[in-house]
Amino acid sequence: MSKPASRPASEHSAAKTAPRTRADSSAINADPEEIARFAALAARWWDADGEFRPLHQLGPARLGFIRATLTEALLLDNAGLKPLKGLRLLDIGSGGGLVSEPLARLGAQVTGIDLAEESVAAARTHAEMGGLSIDYRVQSIEDLAESGERFDAAVCLEVVEHVPDAGAFLKTAARVLEPGGVLVASTLNRTLKSYALAILGAEYVLRWVPRGTHQWDRFLTPEELSGHLAAAGLTPLRTSGLAYEPISGRWSLSDDIDVNYLIGARKPEANPTKP
Repeated sequence: MSKPASRPASEHSAAKTAPRTRADSSAINADPEEIARFAALAARWWDADGEFRPLHQLGPARLGFIRATLTEALLLDNAGLKPLKGLRLLDIGSGGGLVSEPLARLGAQVTGIDLAEESVAAARTHAEMGGLSIDYRVQSIEDLAESGERFDAAVCLEVVEHVPDAGAFLKTAARVLEPGGVLVASTLNRTLKSYALAILGAEYVLRWVPRGTHQWDRFLTPEELSGHLAAAGLTPLRTSGLAYEPISGRWSLSDDIDVNYLIGARKPEANPTKP
């Protein structure tokens, strides 16, 4: 999460296993320090002028990309107020629910998982206040994949740059998709421009996010992220950059992928039709 370079159901088909909590995070592909960092900020997830302000501003552009990618890939009608109606969707690293809630309002049946108990509690409270039914859980992607539960789509926004092994993480995330399911991931490119804007600018000069929020060496180039997705058995569908407009303070989809970008990828059908 940064600023001009920011770095987000029907009845379950399988029984769930007991989710691990933060206490067991050493046994999964997660960084305990990262989990603790976000847990400490849990009470401020919905403060649009606080530490998560960049994510609030990123929201509309990211949602537009997700909506377009899912409706096109899954052959859904993009018109109307609820184009994702009935879609079983997983928000990996759901935090305070900044992505889960708008996706639920678009009609999706949303499950959000996060390892920070405090963030999950904040997300549940906010969803209840808004009259939204979202299945929030303190659960790892590893435990969810092992449970056998599967989803039509998943989003993983500003998460992969916070895990120790992005490739292994995405392979596990791909397992929770139904055949033909779609994953949308977003992260920051590892460029000098992203270092200048997302770390020096956002963390040290403008102080839009707390210092230490990002580790530049964990940023992924689009080629690296596409490679990880391919290794996970997913076919990249589309890529878009995110551009910050200083005057309006808004983000928009862009061809510029030097800093922030999103990729949509799809899992093969179980029995693809041969030409």
